[in-house]
Amino acid sequence: MRTQRRVVDYSLRKRAVLRELLTSRVGTHDVCDASPYLKNAARFHGEPTEERCPICRSENLVHVHYIYGDELKQSAGQARNLAELSVLAMTLREFQVFVVEVCPGCDWNHLVEQFLLGRDGLVGDAENGTERDAAGGPASTAGTGPVARRRREAQR
Repeated sequence: MRTQRRVVDYSLRKRAVLRELLTSRVGTHDVCDASPYLKNAARFHGEPTEERCPICRSENLVHVHYIYGDELKQSAGQARNLAELSVLAMTLREFQVFVVEVCPGCDWNHLVEQFLLGRDGLVGDAENGTERDAAGGPASTAGTGPVARRRREAQR
């Protein structure tokens, strides 16, 4: 997505959980415990992937995107598909997305990543007339404009 920023990837944690499962420190009943709500969200709002389940290896994983943010009000905590996320990213200032992978066969589930979406991540900031990059700082203006002038003066 265009405005995606502050991404946290949980793949190392997933590898640690799978390692604990292979060494029999935890059982499959501890990691294959998807709630009925999560399974329904995967069925109706999930995005199918080409990745096989690391536990049963018979089903493809499904990604479920949960949204949270102050502007969402009653919609906070709901699962949304990628098309809805794109629309929300253009209409709301900022909200957080949590991506959970779910296996419909064995109920494996794990948090895959989290990130921020929203208009605050766009390059042009229409509210105050300044341009910002994805990190929120002033964008480079190829040597023109008041921002570039101030930078040159500060470097002297």
